[in-house]
Amino acid sequence: MHRQSWFILLVLTLGFIFLYAPIVSLVIFSFNASKLVTVWGGFSTKWYGALVQDQQILDAAMFSLRIAAISATLATILGVMAGYVLVRFHKFRGRAAFSGMVTAPLVMPEVITGISLLLLFISMEQLIGWPQGRGLTTIIIAHTTFTMSYSAVVMRSRFLSLDISLEEAAMDLGAKPSKVFFVITLPIVAPAVISSWLLCFTISLDDLVITSFTNGPGTTTLPQVIFSKVRLGLDPKVNALATIIISIVATGVIISSFYMRHKEHQRQRDEQMAIRAASQMA
Repeated sequence: MHRQSWFILLVLTLGFIFLYAPIVSLVIFSFNASKLVTVWGGFSTKWYGALVQDQQILDAAMFSLRIAAISATLATILGVMAGYVLVRFHKFRGRAAFSGMVTAPLVMPEVITGISLLLLFISMEQLIGWPQGRGLTTIIIAHTTFTMSYSAVVMRSRFLSLDISLEEAAMDLGAKPSKVFFVITLPIVAPAVISSWLLCFTISLDDLVITSFTNGPGTTTLPQVIFSKVRLGLDPKVNALATIIISIVATGVIISSFYMRHKEHQRQRDEQMAIRAASQMA
């Protein structure tokens, strides 16, 4: 058992090194004074200054953040609804087909998804005149479509672990289903909703393939700009940009983790107080 535990620890350590060593090296070389990103030329922050002056990257970053925020919000709302329906309504016509359509984008290649959405937008423009061209609207629709599946999976697992007796007790006391959902259910699953939003935001911000099929002139996202720069050679400004993104994402994950832990402790305290009150009344 002792040898087995050491072996597992070694495998986990090597796995984490394999995953995070490139990220650490990227952060280190973002402070490299040399233009050659593989040769250390001394410590410098000049590439961060050059990044601030690159209007193309800044515009693409703001555009991508806008798309990711809107798409993540819409996808989370739809994911909460889909997850709730799949867990609470066990029998309705077309449930198997609905479940399959919700999870299909998870296993569908992004190239296929991008082509199908492109054909859909072209057909809609020819039939009803909307959308007129491809741009912000089509990208948001595309990102919402495939990120909603991730949100639905997260929320479905959370609703499965939710004690349904809490909802039943609220309805027994006269609360309407809509009030039960917004007052009882939604606050309990709020940490999962936040996790779902962060996941959808990250996936949308990172997407390149589907965006390439659904965007048009003047709607270049940040991954497309980075990809075009990397094709022409490694640009030190990309390292600086990646370091900033890593810092923002890490900060968001840490804050959300503390918030979810606080909410979980608060929920446990509320449940214990409710049990004590019920036992005293009995």
